[in-house]
Amino acid sequence: MLVHPWDAARDDAEWQQWLAVHDFGQLAVNGPAGEPPFVQPLHFTYEPARGEVLTHLARPNPLWHALEASPDCLLSVVDDYVYVPGPWQAEPDGPSEHGTPTSFYAAVQLRCRAHVVDDPAEKAELLNHQVAHFQPEGGSARAAVGQAPYGRMLAGIRGLRLEVTGVRAKFKYAGKRDAQVRERIADGLAGRGGPRDAAAREHLLRRQRA
Repeated sequence: MLVHPWDAARDDAEWQQWLAVHDFGQLAVNGPAGEPPFVQPLHFTYEPARGEVLTHLARPNPLWHALEASPDCLLSVVDDYVYVPGPWQAEPDGPSEHGTPTSFYAAVQLRCRAHVVDDPAEKAELLNHQVAHFQPEGGSARAAVGQAPYGRMLAGIRGLRLEVTGVRAKFKYAGKRDAQVRERIADGLAGRGGPRDAAAREHLLRRQRA
């Protein structure tokens, strides 16, 4: 992923705060020689204090063999993306039809080293941690080895701890445009009111204020 200086995260806090509420991504794992990577969509929990990601997958998933052969992988998360029409990006002193259309988006890529979790008690702890993140209101029984309702299901999954070894973060929101153009884009997003337009507009304004 290309990251221009004007699109880079201002600091670790910017991408970490964004990732805290964007917890669904795609895990890319090296495939066998001559084959494309395996890519698995999944929910995950990011733990910045420990520098790791927690998740789990069904035991028959082909990713396990690939991870055992090559534990280095990439977790990619992309959201808050919108299409920006060319006229919105036109220079103030030029014709609107000469503006260049583009895409706005936020993206975080975590380079990781995978550690497989097979111990039943550790898997139960990992699952309970994930459920607490996604379902803080409660309402579900805890997973425990040998106990209903989930104890017998633990054998059907494997846990995964992804040790984060590198981060690339990008917030592509007109960072190289002047204030007048950014204001026009913000007005356009507000007026269009399409899916993710409000989130993209907030990124644009927030980064402009910063």
